[in-house]
Amino acid sequence: MQQGAMQLLSIWLKERKIQNQSEHTLDAYFRDVSGFIDFCYSKNLELNAVEASDLREYLAYKVEKDGLNSTSLQRHLTSIRQFMKWANEAKHLQMNPVNDFKIKRQSRPLPGMIDIETVKQILDQKAPEKPIEHQLWLRDKAILELLYSSGLRLAEVQGLNIRDIDFSRRLLRITGKGNKTRIVPFGSKARESLVEWLKVYQIWVGTFVQDSPVFISQKGNALTPRQIENRVKLQAQRAGVSVDLHPHLLRHCFASHMLSNSGDLRAVQEMLGHSSLSTTQIYTQLDFDRLAQVYDQTHPRASKVKT
Repeated sequence: MQQGAMQLLSIWLKERKIQNQSEHTLDAYFRDVSGFIDFCYSKNLELNAVEASDLREYLAYKVEKDGLNSTSLQRHLTSIRQFMKWANEAKHLQMNPVNDFKIKRQSRPLPGMIDIETVKQILDQKAPEKPIEHQLWLRDKAILELLYSSGLRLAEVQGLNIRDIDFSRRLLRITGKGNKTRIVPFGSKARESLVEWLKVYQIWVGTFVQDSPVFISQKGNALTPRQIENRVKLQAQRAGVSVDLHPHLLRHCFASHMLSNSGDLRAVQEMLGHSSLSTTQIYTQLDFDRLAQVYDQTHPRASKVKT
């Protein structure tokens, strides 16, 4: 059995080589598939008799023996599945029992989080006394307030233009991923910070036009994403917060704190610009206390028995 299966593997790899697969990829295919063939041989299993349960047992064996992580397991599975598919289509196998076999994906790690008090400590810190540092702080504070007030992505803050701000209705027109446009509100604190920053803006560059970027350097150039990241980190450090603060963390905080207080998943999805509700749902896992509270208040069988 083993010899016949290894001959099939050799033929498959030759065909792959003709298709200009790299030597590195071919070596990986050989290791992955030959390992599975050896496992089947040790179990006296013909390839035609392999079932999904056998593949599951093999992968579990590899995890225990070699300590494979999920990425390596997925590569093993892909190699074996492609080989078995080829063997089936070439009539070497009557069927491909592993075609629909999938490794259950690990859930995405929850975003890091900081509490509301820590966010306030950063946003409400005392302004520097030196004039230039004070002006830079007013700009940075406006950036921080928008990140937390509206859950913007770094690129969305960086790409924000003057014309995108509606001060009277406190709305932002945001161009997000895939050039999709959405309208999001911003809070009174963010509005105050923007107004104070735009006063400095005019000191730096004079009058601004509608297409001008909102956040600029002292030379009048639009801030780069890296510059914004560095300023966000700097202001967290200045506030004495021992957190590696980055723009996306404030977006996470916005989503979590909004959900915690409103429970309106659909509204938060719209504000974040998520195309799929499942992406937004990751934030529902961050507040188990809130979940328990909602359950106790709403489920007819959740009320505690009175003693």
